[in-house]
Amino acid sequence: MKKLLAIVLFAFSISYALETAIIEVDGMTCPLCTTAVKHSLKMTPGVKKVKVRLNTKLATVVFDENKTSVKKLLHAIEVVGYKGKLLKILKGDKYESTNSF
Repeated sequence: MKKLLAIVLFAFSISYALETAIIEVDGMTCPLCTTAVKHSLKMTPGVKKVKVRLNTKLATVVFDENKTSVKKLLHAIEVVGYKGKLLKILKGDKYESTNSF
């Protein structure tokens, strides 16, 4: 019973550590720009999912807050030549619910 409880608590703590960042990306002008930003973000340790949209100039990033930070996400965007600005942080994996962004 103790083992089962430990597994359940561990699973809960993992899912709770996820956050979704909505980041405005300045300077993107073409599909190659979105590809560069997406690739750089995906290479950041702790990033689980990435969606980058050219029409809204927004990146949606689901990440493990225990493994990375918003500062590191913004740095990943800067490394490929763009400027990122955090608009919103949502607790948990809100990847699917951010389709309207």
